[in-house]
Amino acid sequence: MSLRFLARPMGIFSPVAAVLLALSPIGCRQDQISSDSAQRAPVAPVAVVRRAHLENVFEVAGEFIPYQQVELHAKVAGYIRHINVDIGDKVKAGQVIATLDIPELLAQVQGADATVRQSQEQISRAQSDVLRAQANYEAYHSAAGRLEQVSKARPGLIAQQEIDDALAKDRAASAQVDAAKAALSATRQNLGVSQADRQHYSSLAEYSRIVAPFNGTVTWRYADTGTLIQAGTSNAGSAPVVKVAEVDTLRLRLPVPESLAPYIRVGNPASVYVDAIAKTFQGTVTRSSGALDPATRTMQVEIDVRNKTGELAPGMYAQITLHVAHSGESLTAPLQSVDQTATQPFVLLVDPANKVQKRNVRIGISTAKLVEILSGVKEGDRIIAANLSTYQPGQLVSPKQTSTGTQESE
Repeated sequence: MSLRFLARPMGIFSPVAAVLLALSPIGCRQDQISSDSAQRAPVAPVAVVRRAHLENVFEVAGEFIPYQQVELHAKVAGYIRHINVDIGDKVKAGQVIATLDIPELLAQVQGADATVRQSQEQISRAQSDVLRAQANYEAYHSAAGRLEQVSKARPGLIAQQEIDDALAKDRAASAQVDAAKAALSATRQNLGVSQADRQHYSSLAEYSRIVAPFNGTVTWRYADTGTLIQAGTSNAGSAPVVKVAEVDTLRLRLPVPESLAPYIRVGNPASVYVDAIAKTFQGTVTRSSGALDPATRTMQVEIDVRNKTGELAPGMYAQITLHVAHSGESLTAPLQSVDQTATQPFVLLVDPANKVQKRNVRIGISTAKLVEILSGVKEGDRIIAANLSTYQPGQLVSPKQTSTGTQESE
């Protein structure tokens, strides 16, 4: 009986050998290392970059003020003879509101008229003097010419003394003509001065009638009949006669903070709610100052509101909702997920291997919760949503999605 021995190649393992190897200390150590690494990775709250419609809404309280408002003063001092309006009266542009009694100004106007008439009479007299001087000059000039002609035709017939006297009278008459013309010119200039004085006093007399500069409502009356009114141009403490306001259109003036000022545009829609009458009006931004107040770091913006029915009154408060800026379906991220403290804004992206990557981004408009991402990431990317300073690029993290990334529209 012969015995056979079977030989197995050394490089081939049986299933039992594979199981024994897996249970060996080397295999257990590798699995333990992977498990420990996963347990040591810090948990990172992440948000998903999504598309959403962003709209920046600014709410602020404002006060209605008249579209135009002016206190009417008298330009000249006088007593009120008549006052034709009272509080609440409607006035038209050019309507006489009050009339002043200024007797001394009337006397000045009459004196200026008399001076003009006197100057006109002096001009007539000066014109006559010019005509007379010209007639004398022509007579003396003709006589001197004839004597010169006779002397040349028959030398010695006329004495030289007589010829010299005639030439002297000719020259004197010519000088008188020039003097008369100069006097006429001076008189005409005096007439111009007199007429300017008359215009001055006549214009001041017109200010005895206080008229409305625009259509509006008398909101206050400061004087009554017989009140002495001081000239507003010469007395800083002079009292006005009435206050007139245009209230068919009212202004809403509101301060816009520096962060929203770049997005303010004429025509931005606004919703105006007036609690006193429980009504909402729709309007648009009509104008803005275009500059920030250095003290408050705000920009003044105005909204015009039509008030044809008169139900709104200056001084009422309103709650304004201003739609400052909006975007289409833009990529958005939570506001706190973008670090904007550096020169270049950036986010911390978590890649498929759960490692942190730093991505520079370009941002657009911001709301209270979200910010528009113009470039740097794509839709569906995971970014760390908070506490960015605790994570470093290349770090392994354990991402956990949070509700921080919820869009405003949801």
